Amino acid sequence: MRLRYGRWTHKSRTDEQRLQELLKAFSFLMLKTNGDVQEALDWLRELAEQYEIFGKNLTLKDIIEKLKEMGIIEEINGIPNLTPRGIQKIRQDALMQIFSSLKKAPGGNHESLFTGQGVDRMHDTKHWTFGDQPTNINLTNTLTNAFRRDGIDSFELQEEDIEVYDTEHITACATVLLLDISHSMVLYGEDRITPAKQVTLALSELIQTKFPKDYLALVAFGDEARLVNLNELPFLTAGPFHTNTRAALQLARSLLRRSRNANKQIFMVTDGKPSAIFDDSGRLYKNPIGLDPRIVNKTLDEAVQCRRESIIISTFMIAQDPMLVEFIGELTKVNRGRAYYTSLDNLGDFIFVDYIRNRRKRYTSR
Repeated sequence: MRLRYGRWTHKSRTDEQRLQELLKAFSFLMLKTNGDVQEALDWLRELAEQYEIFGKNLTLKDIIEKLKEMGIIEEINGIPNLTPRGIQKIRQDALMQIFSSLKKAPGGNHESLFTGQGVDRMHDTKHWTFGDQPTNINLTNTLTNAFRRDGIDSFELQEEDIEVYDTEHITACATVLLLDISHSMVLYGEDRITPAKQVTLALSELIQTKFPKDYLALVAFGDEARLVNLNELPFLTAGPFHTNTRAALQLARSLLRRSRNANKQIFMVTDGKPSAIFDDSGRLYKNPIGLDPRIVNKTLDEAVQCRRESIIISTFMIAQDPMLVEFIGELTKVNRGRAYYTSLDNLGDFIFVDYIRNRRKRYTSR
């Protein structure tokens, strides 16, 4: 039997490489289907039939078996379900996807520009002071100081001889992510909720792995705002809700007030102007037409209160509706925060860059 081989190129992919790409595609489809494993697998099957993405040596059955082997999915009563390990895999894939698009990705652990009570040694040394860790003593410099004063024969170590390595001051940061799940996130046939969830997942994975001591909370908001477990994020859907930005900021401020971290910030991902608030009696007042002064003023009052509590609001708009731009301009002005007019493609770049910048800054009361 005669076999015909195609010419190898740098774009040629092995079965293992193709399998890894399909697993990443599955992660994205899980976000697209709001965590429905069977629907994601059906989409993979359709893509395979239309574009031959499996190649000649892989089948959907192979993909399913690999997902089970990796502990990403499991069958319960014959129905495939996502496992906790699967949720973590989605976060990791989202992180890699976002960072692969960065032209100049920030590296390391993003320490602050200050020295102080930290964990990472620097090359510089200083005289020991109360509270410095014994493990950071520079033994060579310490002994040299003692010998220089008294000589080897009459060696006596004194407090002023002790030198320790400086350590980088590792800042802690409390962050609340606000994710808009109002109806506009899926309006007019444009899917805005999937990329927004992907970015939020990536950011949560970054914080949990690189900055495990940081406080992180997720708040989803539509008609009302609610605290959401990070493991629920892949399953969030946009609903027939209005946009209660004020309620989201109120809940975020309440969560940050409980945190002991000096650095506090809010990241808000939204595509719509505020269109609802709760009135004094607790009833939902809504007006989706234009910029209702009653809604806008109450929301801006909340942004001012955030500023007084040294909470910076960074808003990431995935739409450029003139009324939305106008409102966010006012909110950013009164909060002295940041606003980014982005497309869905580069939303992740702005979020990660800004998060790192905020870790480097010490906020002061205004």
